[in-house]
Amino acid sequence: MNEWQTMAVCNVCFRKCRLDEGQIGFCGGRVCSDGHVRAINYGRVTALALDPIEKKPLARFYPGSMILSVGSFGCNLRCPFCQNHEISWSEEALQLAGRDDRLSYLTPEQLAETAAYYRNQGNIGVAFTYNEPLIGYEFVRDTARLVHEQGMKNVLVTNGTADLWVLEELAPYIDAMNIDLKGFSDSYYHMVGGNFAMTKAFIRQAAQYCHVELTCLIVPGENDSEEDMRRMCIWIAGLEDGRKIPLHITRFFPQFHMTDRRATDVRLIYHLADVARETLDYVYTGNC
Repeated sequence: MNEWQTMAVCNVCFRKCRLDEGQIGFCGGRVCSDGHVRAINYGRVTALALDPIEKKPLARFYPGSMILSVGSFGCNLRCPFCQNHEISWSEEALQLAGRDDRLSYLTPEQLAETAAYYRNQGNIGVAFTYNEPLIGYEFVRDTARLVHEQGMKNVLVTNGTADLWVLEELAPYIDAMNIDLKGFSDSYYHMVGGNFAMTKAFIRQAAQYCHVELTCLIVPGENDSEEDMRRMCIWIAGLEDGRKIPLHITRFFPQFHMTDRRATDVRLIYHLADVARETLDYVYTGNC
């Protein structure tokens, strides 16, 4: 095989990683194999737990129910305050890409069967969460299809940093999403290693397909202004049925690479929630 044939471009997100044979992409979850990009984290599970649906967080999708939450490793963002950095983008997380001994392996069939097993404990389906599930969209798609065949629900907890063709692949099988809207400026998205325009496009399209709730973590000195919150909520309200999209405004705690500031003042969280309620019908506060 010629050298040019062993390279491939990953089209999942804005990074468009150009990978040599055997090279792992920026996200740590995709690899070039035989000239094609595939998910190296397919079926490789770092976390599995039966959680309250409100923990995703989803406030207006089957409240009071439980959902089987599953995660793998890797992420295409670089939030310095990541609460799941051990499996997302720390050095430890990147090492997982080349190691099988620390991971469980579940086929889509096994995960769907496990979800059905816990139905008598209030489980309504599967939530793909903890790391960024879109970088391993193939496993999400294959599993979610089987979960639907079991008559159960699928939830995606995501940063929304993916091309719209990925969303189209998943849309028939996803019933609800919680999407992180990290902030409301290009500069803030640059800080977290994302793409503001891609995330907005993803949210806009997702809101036409399924139940969507949004989460914004308020980091002191970064995305905590009343002006930013007001602009964000005006934009949300302009989406399809946007006023009814729930927004979760959550409190930051210092961790990972961002321990240089205090936790967000609870009073600020409540104030920003009041600002959001000027425009949106359903606003929730978290970590307070």
